[in-house]
Amino acid sequence: MDLTRLFHPRSIAVVGATDNGDAYGSQTLLNLAAAGFEGDLWGVNPRRAEAHGVPCFPSLSDLPGVPDAVVVAIPAAGVPEVIDQAGALGCGGAVVFAAGFREGGHPELEHELRDAALRHALPVCGPNCDGVIALHARAALWGDALVLQEPGHVALVSQSGNLAVNALATRRGLRLHTAISSGNEAVLTTPDYLEHLAAEPEVHSVALLIEDEGDGARLCEALAACADAGVAVAVLKVGASVVGAAAAAAHTGAVAGEHRIFRALVEEAGAAWATDPHELLELAKALAVRGARPRGRGLAILTCSGGDSGLGADEAERLGLDLPAFAPATAAALREHVPATATIANPLDYTAMIWGDRVWQRDLVALVGQDPGIDHVLVFYDHPPSLDGAMGASWQAVEDGLLDGAEASPVPVIVAATLPELLDDAAAWRFAQAGVPALAGLRTGLACAAALQALAPDAERLRDIAAATRPVPAGPGSDSPVCELPSAGRWLAEHEAKALLRAAGIAVVDGRIVAGEDDAVAALAELGGPVAVKLSSPALQHKAAAGALALDVAAEPDVRAAHRALVGRNGGAEVLVERMAPPGAELIVAVRRDAVVPALVIGLGGVYAEAFDDVAVVPLPATPARVEAALRSLRGAALLAGADLPAAARLAAALAEIPGLELIECNPVLVHAEGAVVVDAVARAYPGGSAAG
Repeated sequence: MDLTRLFHPRSIAVVGATDNGDAYGSQTLLNLAAAGFEGDLWGVNPRRAEAHGVPCFPSLSDLPGVPDAVVVAIPAAGVPEVIDQAGALGCGGAVVFAAGFREGGHPELEHELRDAALRHALPVCGPNCDGVIALHARAALWGDALVLQEPGHVALVSQSGNLAVNALATRRGLRLHTAISSGNEAVLTTPDYLEHLAAEPEVHSVALLIEDEGDGARLCEALAACADAGVAVAVLKVGASVVGAAAAAAHTGAVAGEHRIFRALVEEAGAAWATDPHELLELAKALAVRGARPRGRGLAILTCSGGDSGLGADEAERLGLDLPAFAPATAAALREHVPATATIANPLDYTAMIWGDRVWQRDLVALVGQDPGIDHVLVFYDHPPSLDGAMGASWQAVEDGLLDGAEASPVPVIVAATLPELLDDAAAWRFAQAGVPALAGLRTGLACAAALQALAPDAERLRDIAAATRPVPAGPGSDSPVCELPSAGRWLAEHEAKALLRAAGIAVVDGRIVAGEDDAVAALAELGGPVAVKLSSPALQHKAAAGALALDVAAEPDVRAAHRALVGRNGGAEVLVERMAPPGAELIVAVRRDAVVPALVIGLGGVYAEAFDDVAVVPLPATPARVEAALRSLRGAALLAGADLPAAARLAAALAEIPGLELIECNPVLVHAEGAVVVDAVARAYPGGSAAG
């Protein structure tokens, strides 16, 4: 759908226009007037001739023209009919404020709204939303109270109306280009908005508050569009989502739930991950400043406080930020520049003995920025409110000196208040216009510094993930060299899962199903050495916890005893006898296709899988090289010293190619000095009879 007319309307109709109190139809007219909308504005209300001076007409079809945007400010029951009328007339889009649809126990009403919109390809924001504000177009399609601000370069898409309302009211140097309260997203979804905003020339960054992950493929495509356009993205995801049913029944659910996979996608997109609404807005504000990204990872922190210096160092270490020591020449120059009481180190506490000297402040910032090991300078600067007289002039001199220093510095400069309320709105906007992000809070400032260091996203990689997310047929028509696939939606017994692995060329411990005690003894002789005797059943995902296996069984009497004990305890299951593999590094390797995108999960396995919670998540598709890099990024990577990580990576990449499975988990995979082998496996067929490709 083309959203241009909705976001750049030349004419607007408000259905339900009124001047009664704080009704949505009244507030919208007031907001449009306050915003200075310059196009045609009409009301639709059969019981009124005008509202707030705006002429009213009985219906949309009675208007003197076809409106680009329609604001629907009537109760839910009448909305589908209005949407149908707007679409039939050829309107450009609509905003629906009303609640009482799916979220109010009336999904059928939302289906009617959606069907009407899709029938006419009419873009609809909502329902159950606050609307759309396109500040550059002076179009406030907004039914709530509105604090107007001058337009900037940050766009906000929020499934929470309250965040959008608060963001518009905040004073922290944040200047929005567009604000969207998307509500139920019955028609237009977050990816639709994101894709549109990527094409807006004045949008430099987008802040997303996401409650429902929605269509993962569409989200990848929209993120790719942002990558192509150089539009940065910050994301706040609401809630650690409930783990999918398949993953919850295996170890994978505990170590890589939906929230972690969603974050892995966000990081693949080069987007910044926010932990709360405050950080979301600050990240988007920093990312909107063109030229603020450093060329490398060396950060210098400047402050006039010893306490702030220590806090900055602690937070930088937590975030993995590199604070390199100053070069000898820089250190020598600093000794000549700062008071003798200052300690020459990074962070640099230059003390408050010199304050209000514009030239001195400029030279300090420029000097540090010229250090060959420094790629980014962060200055802690608090601006108390209501300063005037000599004190105000002193603080103004510092502000001017920082701006002069940023201009003279060969590397980007950031300014951050140590406390959020000490960031002056006008000063922050002045800094931003000069190419210096000004941020609210010490920890937030460092989080933004880390986000600015992120690698640029790869649009083609995101499109590959989108393609892997779309279901494709699996089974007889599949080109993958696998055996016959299981019935859709059912768990596989261990021996069935391992048959799929072997058919895909993945190394699995030797073994087979046995038909009774005598055959178990024969299997021991065939395999040689100690064996594992296990029950294999679709109902068993955690055999150790169920007492459904015996390990290191080496003699005939012990095999017979193990077989009898297992069969007697769990009748109906198959008995699997396998050769015990030699010890090695233990990994968990799993593929999930029931989250926002299909993903490979790899990390320390065996008893460490849930205890250490040390896994990497790689959205699919995943090459062996990408998987090996993920393995080496684990906190416990040192425990894998001497293990054949390339072999483990090849095994994991091959696992991800098996079609028809919603989940397959191999835990442990034993990795030796040469080679890797699957010891245990659980799998569940894809419920729809197809798999992500």
